Amino acid sequence: MVFDFFKKKKKEEEFRIEDLILSKLKTGFMVDYDMKTYIVAAYNKYQWDEGGVTDEWELKSGNEIWFLERTKEDGEVEWSLCRKLPISELQGDIAGEIIRNEDPPEVVTFQGKQFSFEADNVGEFFKGGSGEALSFVAWDYEDEAEEQFLTIEQWGETKFDMQVGFKVEEYQFTNILPGE
Repeated sequence: MVFDFFKKKKKEEEFRIEDLILSKLKTGFMVDYDMKTYIVAAYNKYQWDEGGVTDEWELKSGNEIWFLERTKEDGEVEWSLCRKLPISELQGDIAGEIIRNEDPPEVVTFQGKQFSFEADNVGEFFKGGSGEALSFVAWDYEDEAEEQFLTIEQWGETKFDMQVGFKVEEYQFTNILPGE
């Protein structure tokens, strides 16, 4: 009987080395990026009306929080790393403009840098990757050098969020280890 307890415990901890890849990160896993180790704090999923899917992992290192996103659309996969910020970080009253005009401006300014409108989309957000969906609208922007992106999200009538980030490559993430 005591031995059965240990067998079950061992079986739960088993994992396959093939699962230690970026696209199979799970909550509690650790991963290195840019000389820092991050813990995967959460996983979420986005389903887009245009047919794409985005997997999102919340990465924490101390007080630093980043969101690693993997978007699959038309057979192509893109990776990005972003941080979520209040929309008030943008120059001007962008939330008010969206409420008044039902659209944001063509150009927004963040920390002195201008971002131009690229595309919009409607999506559903699944916290934890499943369960009840929350609908939202997203407007995507890109800087002139096409190095950074900015996304404005509208959740309901008056709640807005923003994320700022950049594209990354899978090989930039190393030392993926399972959590405790």
